[in-house]
Amino acid sequence: MARSKDRGTGKADGAAETAAAAAGDDVANLTMEDAAAEHARLTEEIRGHDVRYYREDAPTVSDAEYDALRQRLAAIEAAHPELVSADSPTQTVGAAPSEAFGQVRHAVPMLSLDNAFAEEDVADFVARIRRFLRWPAEEALVIDAEPKIDGLSLSLRYEGGRLVTAATRGDGSVGENVTANVQTIAEIPDTLPKGAPEVVEVRGEVYMSHADFTALNARMAESGRVFANPRNAAAGSLRQLDPAITASRPLRFFAYAWGEMSAMPAETQSDMLALFRAWGFPVNPRIRRCETVEDVIAYYRETEAERAGLGYDIDGVVYKVDRLDLQARLGFVSRSPRWAIAHKFPAEQATTVLEAIEIQVGRTGALTPVARLTPVTVGGVVVANATLHNEDEIARKDVRVGDTVIVQRAGDVIPQVVGPVLERRPEGAEPFVFPTVCPACGSHAVREINPRTGKEDAVRRCTGGLICPAQSVERLRHFVSRHAFDIEGLGEKQIAAFHADGLINEPADIFTLEARDKAALKKLKDREGFGATSVANLFKAIDTRRRVGLDRFVFALGIRHVGETTARLIARTYGTWEAFWTAMTGQSAEAAVAELDAIEGIGETLAEAVVDFFQEAHNREALDRLLAEVSVEKVEAPKATGSPVAGKTVVFTGALEKMTRDEAKARAETLGAKVAGSVSKKTDLVVAGPGAGSKLKLAAELGIEVIDEDGWLTLIGDA
Repeated sequence: MARSKDRGTGKADGAAETAAAAAGDDVANLTMEDAAAEHARLTEEIRGHDVRYYREDAPTVSDAEYDALRQRLAAIEAAHPELVSADSPTQTVGAAPSEAFGQVRHAVPMLSLDNAFAEEDVADFVARIRRFLRWPAEEALVIDAEPKIDGLSLSLRYEGGRLVTAATRGDGSVGENVTANVQTIAEIPDTLPKGAPEVVEVRGEVYMSHADFTALNARMAESGRVFANPRNAAAGSLRQLDPAITASRPLRFFAYAWGEMSAMPAETQSDMLALFRAWGFPVNPRIRRCETVEDVIAYYRETEAERAGLGYDIDGVVYKVDRLDLQARLGFVSRSPRWAIAHKFPAEQATTVLEAIEIQVGRTGALTPVARLTPVTVGGVVVANATLHNEDEIARKDVRVGDTVIVQRAGDVIPQVVGPVLERRPEGAEPFVFPTVCPACGSHAVREINPRTGKEDAVRRCTGGLICPAQSVERLRHFVSRHAFDIEGLGEKQIAAFHADGLINEPADIFTLEARDKAALKKLKDREGFGATSVANLFKAIDTRRRVGLDRFVFALGIRHVGETTARLIARTYGTWEAFWTAMTGQSAEAAVAELDAIEGIGETLAEAVVDFFQEAHNREALDRLLAEVSVEKVEAPKATGSPVAGKTVVFTGALEKMTRDEAKARAETLGAKVAGSVSKKTDLVVAGPGAGSKLKLAAELGIEVIDEDGWLTLIGDA
C-alpha cells in the first residue's frame, strides 16, 4: 500500500480524541467561527497537495506535513461535525487523472486507508472492529500485516485470462490507462492460468528497488536529470507517453488486493494472496497473520527495525482483517474501509537554517507564510521550503528568521518545521511580525473578530476583494480550470498575462474578448505566441464553452467551501440555474441557509458561505454580466437502479435490535441508499426502532413512509 493510494484520511469511528491530540490540543477550544475558517484553509491546502501528488507526480510537501494537515482537519471535524460535507478531503480520494492518458473507470472504486500514527491508534482500530462485529473477547480475530510499499498504485484487469487494461488509481473512480506501459513490466503476467475466474482485477503497487534506482539515476545523470527518490522514479516511469521509455526502466510489482471478481475463489485475504502468487504475481514474502494486538505491534516494530535492509522503500505497515465475510460486514466509512488501516513510521528529521519567511496570498485572500530554508538533505532528498500555516503557528513554535530549525519528513519533498533549536538562536533574532497589509495589493489584511467571543480568526485575509490581483487572478484561473469551464488555450499563464494587460478582470470579460475594441485585440495578437491563428483558436474554444452544465457553473464561481462534489450535489438537488437562483435570492437569507443545510452532505457553514455569496450585490451584478454571455444547462438527478432502496434517502432512528447502527448504515449505503442524520422533506424512508422520538414525529407530519427494523430487513432481502 503506497502513499499514492492512502495519503491519510484522518480519524474515523470514534478515534476523534487521538486525532485531536495529534493535531494539537487547541482544537477543542476553537469557536465555531474559528474552526470554520481553519477548516476552509486546510481544505484548500490539502486539495492543492492532492493534485500535485496524485496527478502531477510533483509533491510539494512531505508525508509528515501532509499527514499533520489531515490530522488537524479530522480533529476539527470531530469537534465540529457540522463542518463535514461530501466535498471535504476527509470524504474524498486522490485527484482527477491526467488528460494525457485515456481514462479507465474502475468497476470497484480504489479507495484510501485511514492512518494510525501510534500504537494506541492500532489498539483502538482492533477494539472498534470487535465492537462493530460484537466479536467475543475470548475468540481470536485474525489480522494480516504487510509492509506498506511506497510506490504507485495499479489495477490490472483480466478477462478470459488475458490482461485487457491496466490503470492508475486516479481519483479512485477513474484512473489513467497505462496498459501499454504495464505490458513492459516483466513481473506482471499477460495471462492467467486456466481455472481463474472470467473477470479478475488484481491490484498492487509498482515500485523501484534501491539498487535499480541508483543505477537508473547514474544513467540519467548523463542527461543532467535525476529523480529525487524511488517513488518519483517509479511514478514517472510508469506514466510515460512512450511505452519504450517505460520498458527501459526497472519497474517491479507487488500484488496485495483486488477489485472486480466475477467469482471469489477464496474466503480469506491470505488465501487470495496465496492464489495471486500461484497465478504468477509477486506477493510480498513478509506478510504475516496475527491474532492479537500484541502480535500486530511486534510485527510493526520488527519491520521498522529491518526497514533499511529491505532494498525498497516502505513508510509503514498495513493491517487487514483476514476473513472476507467479516470485511463485507465491516464495510466502509467515508473514503476508507473499516477493516484495514495503515500504521505509519515516524518522520525523519534534520536541522537547517530558516533564511526567510515569505507571505503568499491565496485565492480567498488568505495570507500564508512560507519558510525558505537553507537546502538540507533529509532521508536522501534535498528540501528548501515549508508551509508555516498561519501567524499563530509561527508564534506558537516561536520560529524566527536566522533560527536553526528542526525539520522532518516521511517520504517526499518539503518538510514541516517542528520548531527552533533555541540554544543555537543567533543574537538579535527578533520574533516575526506578520504583515497587516496585503503584499499583493496593499489593502488591509485583517483577522476577523467574533463579536460574541472577541476571538480572532486564525487566518489573516486581504480585504481587497476583487481589486486584489492575487485573488482576481486565482479566481479567474479557477473559473477556467478543468472541472469548471475548462477553456482550452486559456490556462494559468494566459490568465495571468491577460489580467496583467487589463484584457480580463472578471469571468464575463472572457466571453466578450472577441467583441472588444480593436486596440484590445491588437494587444492580444501582439503577444508572443499569439498570432492570428492562435487568437482565432482561442475565440473558438471560448465559444464552445458558452453552454455549461449547472454543476460546472456552480463550481466555477469559486464560492468558499464549494468544491466539485458539493457543486454536483447542489446541481442534482436543484436541477436548473433558475431554481437555484430563486432559492438563493427569492427568500430570506435564513430560509435559504436552512434549505441548503437540509441537503445531506451540506453543513451549515457551507450553506452560509453559499448564501453569503448571493447576498453580495457585486456578486449578483457579476453573475448578470456573465449570464448575458453563457447559458447554464440542466443537470439530471441520477436515476435509482438496482436494489429497492437505491437512490433513496433513508433515516434510521430509535434502537436497532438485530444490528448495530453502523452496520445498518453500511448495509444501506452498499445497496445504493443515502443515509441522512435528520428527517426532512427530501427523506424517502424512515426506519424506526424502539425509542424513536422527534424524528418519527416529524416523519409523520411530512407524510414520509415509516417501517420498523423487520420491515427494513424484508425490504432489502436480509430477513
